[in-house]
Amino acid sequence: MAHYSLGTLETTAALSRPELLATSTAEYLSRFSAAAEVGVVEIDPEISDTASTMESYQLDPQILVNCVIVSGKREGVERIAACLVPFHKRVDINGVVRKRLDVRKASFLPRESAVELSGMEFGGITPIGLPSEWPILIDAEVLQQPLILIGSGVRKSKIILPGQVLEHLDGAEIVDDLGKVVSN
Repeated sequence: MAHYSLGTLETTAALSRPELLATSTAEYLSRFSAAAEVGVVEIDPEISDTASTMESYQLDPQILVNCVIVSGKREGVERIAACLVPFHKRVDINGVVRKRLDVRKASFLPRESAVELSGMEFGGITPIGLPSEWPILIDAEVLQQPLILIGSGVRKSKIILPGQVLEHLDGAEIVDDLGKVVSN
């Protein structure tokens, strides 16, 4: 079962703690073939952003993965995708994502829309349980990590799972160079 230790965090099986998951995340996991590999851990919701989580729980930045929601329009129809990139990268929105969505211009979905359409809390959005029509674009580097930390759909917890599990999500697409390394 999904019992992992990362930094000062210790997980329990995600399905054993549905109160720590967004409703859509728990529902998706209840039918997900790899659910046994998904762990959840409660955190302080005031420090749920990635940088604060890393510092507060002594986490290696290599295991932190951000999920951002990007949109663009084509012929008046909005096209939305979830994008997963390692913490040290930024999503190539107007390169890779724009081309994948086949739109003239792509941008981050506004916070209010992301929350409303995903049914998840800002700062906790996860690819697990998003609307089925949204593609989930995953930077290939994410799959190389033995364990990663992502949102749970709510700010009071995080999910820890092997990176390779994400490729089994409905709508998952592995994308080389989805993210660009952030220079300091």
